Amino acid sequence: MQIISKLIENRIIIWNIKDAQYLFSHGYYGKPIGIYKPKNNEITAPLILDLIEGYYLTLKNKIQIFKYRKKLTHKEILNTCREEYHDFDKKFLIYKDFRDKDYIVNPGIKFGCDFAVYKKGPGIDHAPYLVHVYNQRDSITASGIILTGRLATTVSKQFVLAIPNKKNSISYLVLNWWKA
Repeated sequence: MQIISKLIENRIIIWNIKDAQYLFSHGYYGKPIGIYKPKNNEITAPLILDLIEGYYLTLKNKIQIFKYRKKLTHKEILNTCREEYHDFDKKFLIYKDFRDKDYIVNPGIKFGCDFAVYKKGPGIDHAPYLVHVYNQRDSITASGIILTGRLATTVSKQFVLAIPNKKNSISYLVLNWWKA
């Protein structure tokens, strides 16, 4: 069974509450509209998905995305994602890698990074990792490392630099802070 969803601007909405409950309880996908830190049994509202989640779920044949009354193809969804996300392909590679390893991945915008990554899920545990995607040729300043490291330490998380290479493999660099 594939869940029906609608693309509205740059978000995907699952209007059917039972479908929203199912999808949220089977992987913590999306956020129920108007419910802050929901538990599985508290989903009583439509579910809003980020584009990257929606694209991943279409590739896994979990959802179908419609715009108006037309079912979008994988290519059309990918093109929309590329228009909306800077470096979408690289970010998706990282998102997919964590999701395929059974981590829960949420947008990390409130932490100033690309992703907040959970082992079990929001409301169950805190995200132990903040992940930022870098290109191989990006320079990282010492002050940039210090700022991100201090933020991660302040919120009790590890900061992870995710660097995809040309062969679609990923190097992860984890920054740990310790006191001397």
